[in-house]
Amino acid sequence: MTANLIISFALATYVYVRPFEVKPGNKELRELAAGGHSGNMLYDWFIGRELNPRVTIPLLNTEVDIKAFMELRPGLLGWIILDLAFMAHQYKSYGYITDSILIVTVFQALYVMDALYNEPAILTTIDLTNDGFGLMLAFGDLVWVPFIYSLQARYLSVHPVILGPLYVTVVLGLQGLGYYIFRQSNSQKNAFRTNPNDPSVAHLKYIETASGSRLLTSGWWGTARHINYLGDWLMGWSYCLPTLAAGYKIVPSVLTPGTRLVTTEGMAGAAIPITYFYMLYFAILLIHREMRDEEKCSRKYGKDWERYCKIVKWRIIPGIY
Repeated sequence: MTANLIISFALATYVYVRPFEVKPGNKELRELAAGGHSGNMLYDWFIGRELNPRVTIPLLNTEVDIKAFMELRPGLLGWIILDLAFMAHQYKSYGYITDSILIVTVFQALYVMDALYNEPAILTTIDLTNDGFGLMLAFGDLVWVPFIYSLQARYLSVHPVILGPLYVTVVLGLQGLGYYIFRQSNSQKNAFRTNPNDPSVAHLKYIETASGSRLLTSGWWGTARHINYLGDWLMGWSYCLPTLAAGYKIVPSVLTPGTRLVTTEGMAGAAIPITYFYMLYFAILLIHREMRDEEKCSRKYGKDWERYCKIVKWRIIPGIY
């Protein structure tokens, strides 16, 4: 974690200094982020001055988008590597792998593999299109994602939880529902953007804005303006629920002096703020992202967005929010 933290600070400093050479109309098509050149050095360093900083790898003569690379590679892959390490730790400590840590690791690996397989889809996300790359994203990609998102596996590696068939079925159902909503809604949006005449989306209703963009008013995107966030959040529940009423303490062993034992006595629920943190944090993150996206779309589409919101009334959860 310390190494990743140092790298994130160094990277943020590098991408802060480098854009000072960017000139309007440059042939490399480099662009400063809208909110990244406020004149406040600390703020710009944190939020990111350049929209999509790129570097050319020597010898390979290949250009790499730093933000897109960091978004998917170090953080997401590091997340799964840590999950696997925690699973190995559980096996080393107890001699078996529990169903709880197995499904958490499989679910999170599925999420990461889905992101990597559908990599082109991130090019339309708000992080890529609007935000500069500074400490906020560097820290998030290199430190926050791998070390915070793997907290459930870390907990289960020390305190094994056996769920049993019934509870596993419930969690699998929740994960399946979340993934179905998440993947189907995103696939529908990407298919419509790529080719509105595709048979799978040609029947969908939409309104055409003054800018020429089309906003879907039926299908998945007719149920809520950010329906994919609901699927994302439901999957977050399936990562946390396998830890049950989390809580344990490590005490000296009476039978074997010099060793320690893990016990849950008097600790039920004590670790819930940690193991269920992802679920709460992700809800806040998604709502904040949704609000930013709403603001951006309102500026971009004006009255067309107001008309769209009257048709698609719900933001994330149909009938609730």
